[in-house]
Parts: sequence; C-alpha cells; structure tokens
Amino acid sequence: MGSGQSTSKKKQKERNRRSENREVNFEDFLILRAIGKGSLGKVCIVKKKDTDKMYAMKYTSKNQCLEKDAFRNVLREIEILSSLEHPFLVNLWFTFQDEEDMFMVVDVLLGGDLRYHIQQEGQFSETRVCLYLCELALALDYLLSKCILHRDIKPDNILLDENGHAHITDFNTAIVLRDGELATSMSGTKPYMAPEVFDCALDRCLGYTFPADWWSLGVCCYEMLCAALLTVECSGRMNTLEHAKKHSYLATVDFSAIYEKNVKPTFIPSKDHLNCDPTFELEEMIIESKPLHKKKKRLSKRYSRRDPDDSSSSEEEPSPFQIGLASIQEQYIIYNREKELEK
Repeated sequence: MGSGQSTSKKKQKERNRRSENREVNFEDFLILRAIGKGSLGKVCIVKKKDTDKMYAMKYTSKNQCLEKDAFRNVLREIEILSSLEHPFLVNLWFTFQDEEDMFMVVDVLLGGDLRYHIQQEGQFSETRVCLYLCELALALDYLLSKCILHRDIKPDNILLDENGHAHITDFNTAIVLRDGELATSMSGTKPYMAPEVFDCALDRCLGYTFPADWWSLGVCCYEMLCAALLTVECSGRMNTLEHAKKHSYLATVDFSAIYEKNVKPTFIPSKDHLNCDPTFELEEMIIESKPLHKKKKRLSKRYSRRDPDDSSSSEEEPSPFQIGLASIQEQYIIYNREKELEK
C-alpha cells in the first residue's frame, strides 16, 4: 500500500514538473457547462485538471473579434485585469489562445448576476442592498486607486459568490485615466450611463471621469434612499469611498469588516441549481455550430487534413483577414496568476 502511494506521489510530482515548464492551454481544463454569453464570446464553468479548482472561462471568437474590430478592447481588458486583485472583483487567472478563440479564465462565482435575481425576486430589502452598495463602493475605490474607469456598471456585471457577496466583472469597456485625463467615447449601457457621458456625446462638455461609475452604481441601487449617487451634477455626486462613509445612511457601516467579508449577507444564493438562465446550456449543445466541448476533435481533424509536404499554401498571398488572425496570434497577451503568486 505504501509503495502504491509513493508511486502516486512521484507521478503527481512529475505532472507538476511538466506543467511548470509550459503555458496553460485548453487541454488543462475540463469543460463542465455553459452559463452565459456576450456580444463577442461565451462563458462556461471549467475545472483545472491538475488542481481540481473551478473557474469561469470566457472565450472569444477571433473571427468575430476581427469582424467587429474589437481586438484592442480584448488586449486592454487583459492588461487591466492582470494588474488587479480585490475581494469584490472577478479576478483574472489565466489567458491563452488557439486557432479559433482567445480564452480568459477568471474566478467562478456561482451565485448568479444581479439581473437574474432582480428578475426572479423583484425588490430587495434595504439591508441587502446596503451590503451590495458597500462592497461595490470598496471595489470602485480600489479601481479609482488604480486609475481605472469601468464604464459598464450594471446588474448584469455584478456577480454574487456562493456566500452572497457582490463582485464586479466584465472590463471590456474599461479604460485607464491618469493625470487629469478624460474619457470621451460613449461607452457602456445607456440606461446606466451618467449624464456627463451623454453631455460629452452632445459636445456639452470635454469629457467625463470616475464619478460616472458611481452614477451607474446609483442606478443599480435605485431602491435605496441614497440619492447622492444620482445627483445630476457630478461635482455634487457621491463619487469616492470617503464621501460614501460620511453619508448618514452609511455612517454606522464597518467597511473594514465588509472588506474582510465578515459581514454575512442576508441573501445566500441557492446551491441546488445554477443561478443562471438554462437556455445558455441548450444553445451551446443544440444550436452552436462550433460547440466548445467538441473543439479538441474539431481542431484535430483540421490538423490531420493538412499535408505537411504541401508548400503551395505558403506561397499564396495572405488575405487581409488571414493577416488579422496572424496579428491576433502574435499580440494576444498570455497571463498566469499561479506563476505570479509563486514569485
């Protein structure tokens, strides 16, 4: 028995040694199920085979990315997320790519997004919303310290973990603003955009900055009697954590206890089922022309059809689309938080 355990440990050490000497790729993960989709990609739950840890994996089609001229946004999102770590953000762990897709592996939060829960339950209690507000204010304060404007705070981009704590996700439209810089593009989701974002689009002001995120947070928390988040003039709007702490509604809140997750949420997401729309899974299995769970077989067939002795394809002039795909392959940012933590 002891000999068997020793052999098993040796095999595990050998697997660990091999994995340390290469980058993470698609083969390192077991695909479990689809849980969401966006304009460019989809999200599924995965398990990393060597650690058995669960993650959410967002994958974006390179073809669609080129068609929508969105590759710069993908790169910017990776650059931003790789510099962040906070208890109320969805943190990035790995990035990698293959011929078809670009992959981002992040914290998995199985409590569902606030949009789902609003649709399921309607109005929340003041106590519940207050905790969300405080957790998200801590996250926005951290982003402010990093000079990052999210620009798309909305219920869809606020995820709950299994214990009911709120986390900000989706930095696809986020930007870095330094030294008095202003944002000028009309980015985000219109019902949650601050007045100054629309004013900028109408040339009524030169641009906007970090208070825009706090307006969006105010829209998300409109049920509460905290109108300072929805003050039209950004100069009078609650727009920093210190400002929030001085408000009478939050005067007794222990933000240190909230940061440490020592304040228990009044709502705990159900663990009996996934807190998301089940149609995502059905679409992936039935409608999707290139389902993720068949990627390995699909790419394997593609490689087998190629003739290694056929040099004619290399002599042909590449199309602009092929050049674009090659550019993505070359410029995509590879990230591994596990390696960062080992340093």
